[in-house]
Amino acid sequence: MRARGHNLETAQGTSAAASALRQAGTDSRTWLRVAPPPPITAPRLPFVLLVLLLVTAGILGLLMLNAKINEDALRLSALREQQSTLDAQEQRLISELAELEDPGNLAAAARRLGLVPAEAPAFLELPDGRVIGVPRPAGAAE
Repeated sequence: MRARGHNLETAQGTSAAASALRQAGTDSRTWLRVAPPPPITAPRLPFVLLVLLLVTAGILGLLMLNAKINEDALRLSALREQQSTLDAQEQRLISELAELEDPGNLAAAARRLGLVPAEAPAFLELPDGRVIGVPRPAGAAE
């Protein structure tokens, strides 16, 4: 216990003595203290150039992407217009085909070509070649 008290008195005495010397200005020693580490200064120019390069590349990339999107939108518009024209043409052709396939129109076209309607047709049995019905030539157009 005594040693502990003795150390405390010595430490207090030393700090008191140092304090007194400092106040009196008689101490010729420089007192050392812990200084902060020097700041680390990296060159800023390469970093600034890198950031500017990345920002410029990003902006140019966005501009190119926007231009491509607009180009594709115009192309899509033209293709849709072409599709609507082709749809209308398809509907017109389907209508014409339905009109031409009408039985009355087919008969009229056949008469214009000189064809005549057949009377009762004759049929052939394929396995044995037997004829069902009486084959007769078609008569002249009346």
